[in-house]
Amino acid sequence: MKKYYHIFLSIITVSFFASCSSDIDKKQYDTMIINQKTIKNTVVATGVIKPQVGAEVRVGSRASGIVKKLYVNVGDNIKKGDMLAKLDDTELTAQYNQVLANLENAKTNLKYTKQEKERQENLLAKGFTSQQNYDLSVKNYEIAQAQLAQYNASLDYSKIQLDYTNIIAPVSGVIASVSTQEGETVTAMFAAPTFVTIIDTSRIEVKAYVDETDIGKIVVGQKAEFTVDTYPDVIFEGKVVSIYPKAEILDNVVNYDVIIEITDKKGKILRPEMTTTVNILMDTLNNVIAIPEKAIVKENGVSFVFILEGDKPVKKIITTGTKNNSQVQVLSGLKINDKLILNN
Repeated sequence: MKKYYHIFLSIITVSFFASCSSDIDKKQYDTMIINQKTIKNTVVATGVIKPQVGAEVRVGSRASGIVKKLYVNVGDNIKKGDMLAKLDDTELTAQYNQVLANLENAKTNLKYTKQEKERQENLLAKGFTSQQNYDLSVKNYEIAQAQLAQYNASLDYSKIQLDYTNIIAPVSGVIASVSTQEGETVTAMFAAPTFVTIIDTSRIEVKAYVDETDIGKIVVGQKAEFTVDTYPDVIFEGKVVSIYPKAEILDNVVNYDVIIEITDKKGKILRPEMTTTVNILMDTLNNVIAIPEKAIVKENGVSFVFILEGDKPVKKIITTGTKNNSQVQVLSGLKINDKLILNN
């Protein structure tokens, strides 16, 4: 009995190891079923959202003085014509009133010289005055006219200077920064001191940085898609509107600025300086066989893949076409419903 027991135990052990060896020999494959797809041939670039030209305005003061009142803060939405700040206008108001008084005096003087001219004209017609007296009255009248015109111009100038103490929003938008505070003294000399910066957030665009190896593929009018980190699952739409001719060299890498107009914000709020990942679409292929690039093996200029037939991998030589960052079009060598092996 002991002899038969050892024989039985040996048979069980051999069968167990044979089974394990069979399982080890069976390689596990990651596969996918071949079907038709739509692939987009794209150029990928990084970028940043920027205000359009004229959408970012630095508002300054053309008058010097103490900031009497500041009406806005960072983040405020304002409209064109809103009051942003007020300078102390005491001195300029006094100058305006002085010119106004001079103007009234000039009007009175003009009225008197006009009457004197007319009186001398009547006396001269009757022979009761000399031509010299009449000519003098005409001269005084014309001088009074000139003085009135001068004071009118001075009043206009004083009014303009007084209006400069009111800092008015030239455009609508959002206050991006405030560069002064109440009580500070500003001096307007050769450059107007900046009070606030306004950004019109409705006028923004994407500046994409395209590598020199890809810039030749980009033309104005191409559609583009981009994402931002704030909304990672939202694909925004745009189109190429400009390609800057001058390159930017950063860390010995040559890039060209490509300006993309945002055509669809998908109802989201996009803000300047958001970083973007941009896909510029060159062409779209519909109903084609496309496979992951990682499944393709290349040897001596020949591309091939492996498909699973039953439990065995079979080598298939393929011809490839357009590709993007992840998919490659297969022109020949594969057919619908083939089981492609992904882990060669």
